[in-house]
Amino acid sequence: MATVLLLNKPFHTLTQFTDTEGRKTLSDYIDTRRYKGYYAAGRLDYDSEGLVVLTCDGSLQHQLANPKFKLPKTYWVQVEGQPSAAAVTALAKGLVLKDGPTKPCLAKVIEPPSLWPRTPPIRERANSPTHWLAITLTEGKNRQVRRMTAAVGLPTLRLVRAQIGNWKLDHLQPGDSREEQIHLPKSTQPNKRRPRKGKGDAR
Repeated sequence: MATVLLLNKPFHTLTQFTDTEGRKTLSDYIDTRRYKGYYAAGRLDYDSEGLVVLTCDGSLQHQLANPKFKLPKTYWVQVEGQPSAAAVTALAKGLVLKDGPTKPCLAKVIEPPSLWPRTPPIRERANSPTHWLAITLTEGKNRQVRRMTAAVGLPTLRLVRAQIGNWKLDHLQPGDSREEQIHLPKSTQPNKRRPRKGKGDAR
């Protein structure tokens, strides 16, 4: 058994515990004395919100963060403009970005999810409606979701990670967290080495 901590990372918060520029970090929301040695399994950008998984086990952190394990991550994406069927199909089939092609993914238009207000709120234009997409990826290119929606003419206005594997945000509010217990396979038995800082995720 291992304990993971699920956090709803607020907007404009770094997915790390220290910062030399005075920005908010995970230490503003997590008791580092209680959760000593915990690190985020993967990254979520400063201007993105939502689910982050933290663990103190290095092997588990590597497995959760490494795209080769294909742990699906679902994002709710508020975009500017009207998503056409062709745009959604292009997102799902995969696009060619500057750093190479994206893998096929799940993409669909959804009803606006029930979310907390963002501070500051997104920019809104009277003549340009917004819509929501759900995009599920199994890879982690830098700022991938934002670049994908921009490539099909739908700029991202708000990005919330709603699910990682079987873990969901559920009713967590920004800055709130909860513990969950998981069974570790033999390949990820507790490793007391300091977890490695994960490479970038896809936001």
